[in-house]
Amino acid sequence: MTLPDRHRIASGLAAACIAGLALVMPAGALAGSAGAPPLPAMGPSLRKTVAFETAEQPGTIIIRKDEKALYLVTRQGQALRYKISVGRDGFGWTGVVKVGAKTEWPQWRPPKEMRARQPELPELVPAGPYNPLGARALYLSRDGHDTLYRIHGTNDPSGVGFDGTSGCFRLTNTDVIDLFKRVAIGAKVVVQ
Repeated sequence: MTLPDRHRIASGLAAACIAGLALVMPAGALAGSAGAPPLPAMGPSLRKTVAFETAEQPGTIIIRKDEKALYLVTRQGQALRYKISVGRDGFGWTGVVKVGAKTEWPQWRPPKEMRARQPELPELVPAGPYNPLGARALYLSRDGHDTLYRIHGTNDPSGVGFDGTSGCFRLTNTDVIDLFKRVAIGAKVVVQ
């Protein structure tokens, strides 16, 4: 391959990458820094190590909706406590599920039930830093089937600590990144 051929291929790849970015970035984001929206806030860490008595094994997540807290059992008598948002009235649930999958900067497909309630929602928000699921998502499954519920981040750190979701559990992006690193696929999740 000659140098001009390499240059033509490299130029073509660069153009394809820019076109791909245009598909996942908000309108105007490639227009330069003046037109680009700011990157989303990561938010503060609302995590702390606490005394926590449970018979559950280390690596288990226990969500206490009334406390708006997610506990990751780290060892006998201790857990990491993360402040979270939980389902608003009519959207809360309890039970035992597992972490079925994990994704960095996930795409978001609002479920059809959510789109029926909010027709203005898109069918898909592409993966990336402007996604409403934030920096990371842990997908919750029951008996090998996706529940459509997630433990995820948020690009609006002030939206943590409330009853405001459609059944998912929301952390700051800073905290969901930390949790994501610590939790294995297959981890038990107890929602109380």
